[in-house]
Amino acid sequence: MKILFTGGGSGGHILPIVAVAREIRASMFEEFKLWEEETKKPLKEKRIDFFYLGPKDEFGRLLLTQEGIKIKQTLAGKVRRYLTFQSFFQNIFDVFIKIPIGIIQSFTYIFFLSPDVIFSKGGFGSIPTVIAGWLLGTPIFLHEADVMPGMANRFLAIFSREIFVSFRKTPYFKEKKMLLAGNPIRRELLESPVPEAKKFFKLTDEKPVVFILGGSQGSQRINDKILEILPKLLEEFQLIHQCGEKNFKEVRAETTAMLKIEQEKNYHLFSFLKEQELKRAYAACDLVVSRAGAGSIFEIAAVGKPSILIPLPESAQRHQFKNAYAYSATGAALVLEEELFTPHFFLEKLRHLFSQPEELENMRNAARQFSKPFAAKTIAGYIIAYLLNKQFVSE
Repeated sequence: MKILFTGGGSGGHILPIVAVAREIRASMFEEFKLWEEETKKPLKEKRIDFFYLGPKDEFGRLLLTQEGIKIKQTLAGKVRRYLTFQSFFQNIFDVFIKIPIGIIQSFTYIFFLSPDVIFSKGGFGSIPTVIAGWLLGTPIFLHEADVMPGMANRFLAIFSREIFVSFRKTPYFKEKKMLLAGNPIRRELLESPVPEAKKFFKLTDEKPVVFILGGSQGSQRINDKILEILPKLLEEFQLIHQCGEKNFKEVRAETTAMLKIEQEKNYHLFSFLKEQELKRAYAACDLVVSRAGAGSIFEIAAVGKPSILIPLPESAQRHQFKNAYAYSATGAALVLEEELFTPHFFLEKLRHLFSQPEELENMRNAARQFSKPFAAKTIAGYIIAYLLNKQFVSE
């Protein structure tokens, strides 16, 4: 049996694919055994192979290769919603050249691979694969991470058999196609004991721990605001700060110049937190400050942490704003729009929250109630059941 994954090519698309692939691997043999016991018939195939077809993405290539997923690249274009002279011609080139070539590439690859199912994380990067798969009659399962689907996923919904959604109220999709699952996260992020995590970062119990998570690429604007008040922050808090690889040297130079030796013990700077480091940061912290991508929100909720969300203003169709406010409506987070994210206002917000332990506890409880930590397992189980049923019926 073969599963072909596809997605837009960003970390928000790749990491959920990793989570689903891991859950399928973890449970497939047990599911095979149960199926044979129930049907009293032996399965012809007792293994599932994983493949990925999508646009070039070095970050994604590294992660998927580590998971044993075979990768094939294809051309993929996009439609830019902002209108400039340059974007007009880029859109024409992408729509009439890159996407058609990508569909032909995908068609050829899928024809010879003959996958049993395609799981798409959506985005413009997955359009060629989904269209080609649909033309060849391959069942398509689509996942939508955001509360408001983007243009690409609204289009891809036409070709999809089922659509896994992350938020209960997701517009534009047909009700009969939708299944509420949540956004898949890696189960391993939930497995770090707090004492071990604090020891790893050399944290003490003297001050609260704030985790600044700027996304996989970091955020220069968030970094700049944090650095403006960093000495004051460190008087009251311990910080774990993921600043982004492209920003690391600059941030390290600035912090080295401004911090006193006694302050440095409370500041823990990283360019990018790998999985083992990230799960410890989540375990050790008392509050997370993050952008509002669906992946980050569902990770924060799964670990039950209060959060301050700073939506990315440039996010397509303002989806981070919609995600942030949908999540904050549960009481699990505060939303701080970037234009209001001034250093001293942010510091006062932190002071206020940590002066109200009851409010922080309510936020933790709301996060846990919202969380869907087993989203990847739910999706994996559904896909395995479909594959087994398909094999059984085909007999």
